[in-house]
Amino acid sequence: MLFPRLLMAENLRIGLIGLDSSHSEQFTLRLNDPANPSHIPGARVVAAFPGGSPDLPESAERVAGFTATLKDKYGVQILGSITEVCAAVDAVMILSMDGRPHLEQVREVILSKKPFFLDKPVAASLKEVVEIYRLAADAKVPMFSASSIRWYPGVVEVATAESTPAIAAISYGPSPRLPHHPDLFFYGIHPTEALFTVMGSGCQEVRCTASEAASIVTGKWQGDRLGTLHAIHAMPMGSTNYKLTRFGQNGVVEQKNQGDYTPMLREIVKFFQTSQPPVSAGQTLEIYAFMEAAQQSKAKDGKPVTLREVLAKAGAPEAWLPPEAVEPKS
Repeated sequence: MLFPRLLMAENLRIGLIGLDSSHSEQFTLRLNDPANPSHIPGARVVAAFPGGSPDLPESAERVAGFTATLKDKYGVQILGSITEVCAAVDAVMILSMDGRPHLEQVREVILSKKPFFLDKPVAASLKEVVEIYRLAADAKVPMFSASSIRWYPGVVEVATAESTPAIAAISYGPSPRLPHHPDLFFYGIHPTEALFTVMGSGCQEVRCTASEAASIVTGKWQGDRLGTLHAIHAMPMGSTNYKLTRFGQNGVVEQKNQGDYTPMLREIVKFFQTSQPPVSAGQTLEIYAFMEAAQQSKAKDGKPVTLREVLAKAGAPEAWLPPEAVEPKS
């Protein structure tokens, strides 16, 4: 629970865990530089723990550079442990690009009772994703995780094009893999979350056809609606080739523009001020169950896998399981 003084604070003190992705720099410049056109008032990054994964070049080779930038350019205090960071701040953003250390990082943050945003991927397995949300719920510590694409203006425009649910949707985007993670968890989360932003909750089963270059995942939603993901593994990190198409009762709407981190960061600051997450645990668990079901369907040569099945196997409590699939009447 946030203390009353935090709710009214002009500048919440934010701590970062993990300085091995561009998010650490991009988030900090928006919060700490009032002259930046995308500046977001209400919070400031004041402390950070570099972290990093020595066995992942994508992580190990970038920690020193981002650490130096935050320290020298933005005046962020670099500390030697997560515990020290939590003691110095009002709220935490866990930004480690590698999902494997997230569970242990979350355990330390939860001990401090500080609210936290957990960057993608939530973890390196669905079982650990479920465990993270369970720990936070049991401790009554506010948290959320999301892809910034959820708030891209072009995605919001497509998602809100009609008041009635989409009949179907197609989302595509870059999905380079990261070792030790399911195929879609690292970068495929972005086009996957865009798909769910349009289709909403209620996905029941998934089929996946995959090659080295791409995965095509078709989800069946309640109401016999279909959402299709084209995750392009051959595209590199940083690619902006995202696109979303919505098929509705009144026509087809295509995504016309992209976005950046700014709208999501506004949501994070608002969350730290109010303790009300903009994306629920159930919504995020369904998205990760979709990606895990795709992984299992791929291993089964494209046979359908239900989200309820993979969440149950991952230890999700009944309250977090989607309803049993009901076949539409003929």
